[in-house]
Amino acid sequence: MQLLQDILYKINIVSVSGKTDIPVSDIQIDSRLIKPGACFVAVKGVAQDGHDFINKAIESGATSIVCENIPQQILSHITYVQTTDAARAAGIMAHAYFGHPTQHLKLIGVTGTNGKTTVATVLYNLFMTMGVKAGLISTVNNRIGDQVLPSTHTTPDVISLNNLLSDMLNSGCEYVFMEVSSHAIHQQRISGLNFAGGIFTNITHDHLDYHKTFDEYRKVKKAFFDQLPSTAFAITNEDDKNGSYMLQNTVAKKYSYSLKTSADFKGKIIDNSITGLHMLINEQEVMFRLIGEFNAYNLLAVYGTAIQLGLDKQELLRVMSNLHGAEGRFDWMISKQQGVIGIVDYAHTPDALLNVLTTIKKLQKGYEQVITVVGCGGDRDKTKRKVMGATAATYSSKAIFTSDNPRSEVPGDILNDMKVDMPFDLLRKVVTVEDRKEAIRMAVMLAKEDDIILVAGKGHEKYQEIKGMKHAFDDKQVLIEAFTELDK
Repeated sequence: MQLLQDILYKINIVSVSGKTDIPVSDIQIDSRLIKPGACFVAVKGVAQDGHDFINKAIESGATSIVCENIPQQILSHITYVQTTDAARAAGIMAHAYFGHPTQHLKLIGVTGTNGKTTVATVLYNLFMTMGVKAGLISTVNNRIGDQVLPSTHTTPDVISLNNLLSDMLNSGCEYVFMEVSSHAIHQQRISGLNFAGGIFTNITHDHLDYHKTFDEYRKVKKAFFDQLPSTAFAITNEDDKNGSYMLQNTVAKKYSYSLKTSADFKGKIIDNSITGLHMLINEQEVMFRLIGEFNAYNLLAVYGTAIQLGLDKQELLRVMSNLHGAEGRFDWMISKQQGVIGIVDYAHTPDALLNVLTTIKKLQKGYEQVITVVGCGGDRDKTKRKVMGATAATYSSKAIFTSDNPRSEVPGDILNDMKVDMPFDLLRKVVTVEDRKEAIRMAVMLAKEDDIILVAGKGHEKYQEIKGMKHAFDDKQVLIEAFTELDK
């Protein structure tokens, strides 16, 4: 148990009413989780304002309140602390409450539009394989050593995140590899954390429903590197036109990776096939199990990071050559009788979908059909829908538009948005099947020997979100079942 005054250290305090030398049994930003003796931090969120729940928190037993606006009626037995930024305060306080775990761990953050999960997961697998206990915080799952924990967000809320980091430290982890989303940066969920390094993968059109403009989205990503300490390192993708921009103002040590120009970590693709990548990395020739140019960039980011963390060059390349990527990232299988290749990928942005489809094109021998099953999520950035639709139709022999996670929207409306302004030569390649399972089954029925099926958008997800409910659904499992029927 901590004293309130100890976890308030380093936050910007405007005023205090009451005692600060009182014990704090817990810290929360959700009033529903308050227990007697807890501190409630009233954060202004996207949908709700924590200030509206101060009275509820007190009724549930909170003895201290941290907020931006002190209530008009204050209670003598409650301590009120006014701060300029409650979201930032919550991060700093949570990190202090859980014992400053990142002062004792080496925390590496990975940010960018695409590739975060693969880079973080491969780094985690690399260190674990080399006998170094590590933690993983990712979209797919969270891991403490060999223990697997479910993941609900790319980056957890500030309380859960610091609690998780504390558990990782207490279990003996030395390193933690963490996806850092733009939402988490903007909402101050990483405030108070001490990063040993940061990685930039790339930035493309995404999350404009939240950030409103691409420039705002870009600035939020850059803010992660702006706050890295001088003791940290920052590694950027030199081939992304915003790669150097990300590191403009950082005081961290700067490094770069590239396939196309000079860089600290230079790669060259010798061969790219369904069996993996044959590459040169800093003049060392290596075979990898991962497939595609986008994964060549991910591997360079992993390699550069591992070098900065002190791993031996030869040994880490040897181990990397046998590692697999993250679940639902270019996850491929082949039907036994027909030899149809099925690929499940999380690609849910125009750029990610283009990357996967252009990679598939390079794998083609010349005569195979590419059949793409794809949709767009509801209640999200609508501007990318017609871009996704056009990309799928342009690079596929046939495109089956289907439901992704429609959420509160009507699936048919989303699919119509994907076909807006589409020229007839592309539109004639498109079939619309709202039921995702039937869409995948149709793709398999349409496929002939050696054809390639891409099921895009959901990857590792094991559910489909419809009208506020999550229904069990697994693209990979549905595809496997359809292949089994095909091979009978």
